[in-house]
Amino acid sequence: MSNHHDSTHIDWDELGPLLERGAEVQSPLYRQATDWLRELVPAGGVRRILDIGSGPGVITGLLAEAFPYAEVVAVDGTEPLLERAAARAARAGQGDRVRTRTAELPDDMADLGEADLIWAGGFVHHLGDQRAALGTLGRLLRPGGLIAVLEGGLPARHLPRDIGIGRPGLESRVGAAVEDWFARMRAELPGAKDEVEDWRALLAASGLTPSGTRSFLLDVPAPVPMSVREQLVSAFAWQRRLVEGLLPDDDIAVLDRLLDPEDAEGLLRRADAHLLTARTVFTARRG
Repeated sequence: MSNHHDSTHIDWDELGPLLERGAEVQSPLYRQATDWLRELVPAGGVRRILDIGSGPGVITGLLAEAFPYAEVVAVDGTEPLLERAAARAARAGQGDRVRTRTAELPDDMADLGEADLIWAGGFVHHLGDQRAALGTLGRLLRPGGLIAVLEGGLPARHLPRDIGIGRPGLESRVGAAVEDWFARMRAELPGAKDEVEDWRALLAASGLTPSGTRSFLLDVPAPVPMSVREQLVSAFAWQRRLVEGLLPDDDIAVLDRLLDPEDAEGLLRRADAHLLTARTVFTARRG
């Protein structure tokens, strides 16, 4: 077992392309989610949307599609990601309705202005005080407005339990190591507070009325197209860095083979590589 531990610091500049490609691959799932939101709030009544922690703006674009009368504001603390979001919006012909806003989160959240719909996709868990952050976002909602918090779901699975090399169960062990990394990352956040991840209860504690929870499945069975294979390689490479020092050397060696484009057992060549995941969206409404 290696003694080296990668920092829990996230290099968002480097992660930008991975985030964008990953969201593009998962866009069918996110489109289902935005279609569901349109059932919860009438499209004609949504004039301003905040996409908090928008990253490169893939979901920003889907929100603009689903709510054609709304200004959609992509909010993030990382300029290179917002540049990607602005470029995406321009390519999609949404440049007149999609805005970008650089904001230090959570410090600047209270200054983002009112909204009819707030989307926080995989963002709240990057803040030390999740309860306080949800309270701030809840106060930005106009009466009748809706917040949608995407957190949790099911870990993505890409390989069978026994892949023919190394010990069976590699992906489960990688997942457990990533959970260890995640716990360290959260513990190191400024103002970190332990919180039971009962998102409905946390939203209710913010003075909002829980308004439905739904999980959305993404199932791309083997054999997957090359665009998905390339995304799997990017995702495994990122995890490989996170779990350095958290997995035994024999597992790391198998990961390196999976990442090798020349290896017949690698992700780019395997016939059994797939993508199966589910993401959960928790919603609540301001009375």
